[in-house]
Amino acid sequence: MKFRLRQMEVFRAVMVTGSINGAAKLLFISQPAISRMIAHTEQSLGFTLFNRTKGKLIPTFEGEALFREVETLYQTAMRVDEFAIDLAKGPTGTLNVCSSPCLSYAVMPEAIARFTQRYPRIGINYHTALMHTMAAEVLSNKVDLLVSVQPLEHPNLTVESFMSGRMVCVVPDHHALASLEVVSLADLANHPLITHHENIQFGQMVAAAFDAAGVPLTRHITILQTEIACSLVRAGVGTGIVDEYTARGGVWPGLQIRPLREEIPLMPSIIRSVFGRPAVHVDKFIEILRELHGA
Repeated sequence: MKFRLRQMEVFRAVMVTGSINGAAKLLFISQPAISRMIAHTEQSLGFTLFNRTKGKLIPTFEGEALFREVETLYQTAMRVDEFAIDLAKGPTGTLNVCSSPCLSYAVMPEAIARFTQRYPRIGINYHTALMHTMAAEVLSNKVDLLVSVQPLEHPNLTVESFMSGRMVCVVPDHHALASLEVVSLADLANHPLITHHENIQFGQMVAAAFDAAGVPLTRHITILQTEIACSLVRAGVGTGIVDEYTARGGVWPGLQIRPLREEIPLMPSIIRSVFGRPAVHVDKFIEILRELHGA
């Protein structure tokens, strides 16, 4: 290699500053060292870079042409240097994530808070979606990651449960069932019941639990959103069966939460598309979910 990187650096410094003295100050080395480097460079390249006229350095045609190439290389090197500095500061970019609404009260905020503290240069786009629309969110690349309160079944999704939960009973303060430590489905059959519509998964799970217990299920009010059930129960409309994340994560003064004797389990899951490209941001967020809630 006739024209080494150090020679390029010195040559560029002379071109930029217009003098040996200026180049020496720019590179923090002596003027004789600059002069020797330029002379050596001209000798090794086989042509003159500068004409010396009345103590000034005037670039030759070859010097001007060479400088254009060196400057292009220098700008590329600067971008590489800036890229290395950015890597040292931490990754950048955006994570697009979606979750079940019930996980937006505590599970996701805790994870997002830790993620943004650890990776402040990565932005987050976050929203919630109902379970029947979630698969389309990730398969259409609208989001990088789903966090669902229950596993989704789809051949093109990878699903991993990372924590466990359950459905619970909610009753108003001073309700007859509030005095019980554990509430059975038979206990609830004697009171107006607010629960999810039978066409959505929570409603189907509740119906299956009543059927398995041999207890008739009579829905007093059906809802689609769990927070509505909590509001109705708090208002004294009836009792409710809801997920524990909404019941415990929301602010519901006047509401009592009791475990169910017949457990209705929940398995919050991390869901990705099998077609998705490996994404460092996604892996980092999953790592935090496991730290906070994993077994």
